[in-house]
Amino acid sequence: MQSSIKNRLLCSIGAIGMLLSMSPAVSAEVAVIVHPSNNVALDKAEIERIFLGKSKAFSSGETAIPTNLAAGATTRSEFEDKVLGRTSAQVNAYWAKLVFTGKGTKPKELDSDGQVTEFVAGNVGAIAYVAASSVTGNVKVVATF
Repeated sequence: MQSSIKNRLLCSIGAIGMLLSMSPAVSAEVAVIVHPSNNVALDKAEIERIFLGKSKAFSSGETAIPTNLAAGATTRSEFEDKVLGRTSAQVNAYWAKLVFTGKGTKPKELDSDGQVTEFVAGNVGAIAYVAASSVTGNVKVVATF
């Protein structure tokens, strides 16, 4: 009798494990934000160029100030994957090479969505990303991923 209960319990645990492994990974929506007065339209390729240092300005001519969340932030990993098409390790290696050769400066980093939205709200040329659920009325969303 005890063996039967043990077998059923093990089968149930195995079934739950299989179901969990089949469910899609949960990911948060990432919002790319700019200062509210910035009227530039940006597509994914333009955002990528700005965050990889390949473009220093918006199409309006205004200097772009890309701003990242701190390394290890979930939203940063989502942004790097969805927008830059790279892992965090690949992005770090990319920037290490540019900085070492003197061809680039890594984007500013801030610790939280709140700090990022505050920075963007106070800087006309700032562009950043936050979890879509963290967007406030002090910034303008130009894209979501």
